[in-house]
Amino acid sequence: MEIAENAALVVVDVQKGFEEPAFWGTRNNPGADENIAALIDVWQATGRPVVFVRHDSPKPQSPLRRGYEGNDFKEYVEQRRGKGAGPELFLTKTVNSAFLGTPDLGAWLKAEGISQFVLAGIQTNMCVETTARMGGNLGFDVVVAFDATYTFDLRGPFGWRRSAEEIAQASAVSLHGGGFARVVTTEEVVGAAGV
Repeated sequence: MEIAENAALVVVDVQKGFEEPAFWGTRNNPGADENIAALIDVWQATGRPVVFVRHDSPKPQSPLRRGYEGNDFKEYVEQRRGKGAGPELFLTKTVNSAFLGTPDLGAWLKAEGISQFVLAGIQTNMCVETTARMGGNLGFDVVVAFDATYTFDLRGPFGWRRSAEEIAQASAVSLHGGGFARVVTTEEVVGAAGV
């Protein structure tokens, strides 16, 4: 695997509001935050561009709503913002895809000459997956650092329930198997980034 010298790291919705299990339920991958931090550190150390995405939920009861402390980035992310040598972008969104946020992610990536990006963040099957799919559709080379993402148990139609790990694996299979993105580990990404 190759990671381009100007590949962007897109850090999706790593916000305090996801630390409220009473709202979200049981999560998977307890090591995700450590892996997300490691990726940010590598990107900043190598001067690569980092995109920080924040979800501003329009739902009044959401822990991610504007004006509520859950809307803020987790401390380890906030402490790293503005510390890299490379370009940095902060964008907000109200839907699942970072490509439908403000400012325009696709336009920024193209203006910076970036054709590859690595995704990390929350939730695997929601905003990470949607951003990966749109990125693939738009012609970007998308890499998902699977163990730098996590999600939560979910109930769907017909009384079906799936664990967070089952959902995360299904998301990875759809993205990788469907050709939208390459799903890899943080270790693989860090190794390819040449630190």
